[in-house]
Amino acid sequence: MILFATVWGNPVPEGNQPTLAPIDEGIFQRIGDDDPEALKELYESTHRVLYAYVLSIVKHHEDALDLVQDTYIKIRSAAHLYKPMGKPLAWMFTIAKNLARDQLRRKQRFTDSEELDLENDPNYSYVSDPDDRMVLSSAMKILTEEERQIVLLHSVSGFKHRELAENLNLPIATVLSKYHRALKKLRKELSGKEETH
Repeated sequence: MILFATVWGNPVPEGNQPTLAPIDEGIFQRIGDDDPEALKELYESTHRVLYAYVLSIVKHHEDALDLVQDTYIKIRSAAHLYKPMGKPLAWMFTIAKNLARDQLRRKQRFTDSEELDLENDPNYSYVSDPDDRMVLSSAMKILTEEERQIVLLHSVSGFKHRELAENLNLPIATVLSKYHRALKKLRKELSGKEETH
């Protein structure tokens, strides 16, 4: 119901707002020192955010799940190279984006938007509400990659617009305009769907 509420401008019900705890940058040093608990902590606190981000790029559930796992493997092998700069999630997003784009280039797959039927796809385990699945399906079909990233990370992962700007390396004004443009597109798309049903 979070995506659906966001698109229609309704407040998300109290207690349902997603939040992301700040990431202690020291966790990467611990991961680099082969601390399995550190990797587990990082995974448990960030896997949903990373999934939403990767899904916004590849638009395919199974590929997104695989790429999230590949991202954590890459984080594990590169953690010793991490330089604390106050943006650990941006570093993780960069790794995930590079892996996703490599995979897209390798597969040279251009998914036909008609193939995306997330409304009825039981594999989308992170999206259990049928209304949210309908919104997600529309988002995958009509939004640009950046618009999908902004909407999914804001709505599903609870990022503030300022945090999105920092982590996606975009100006705050760009994030806000793309967010509002994306919601307008989704409202228009969903209004058309309701009229046909």
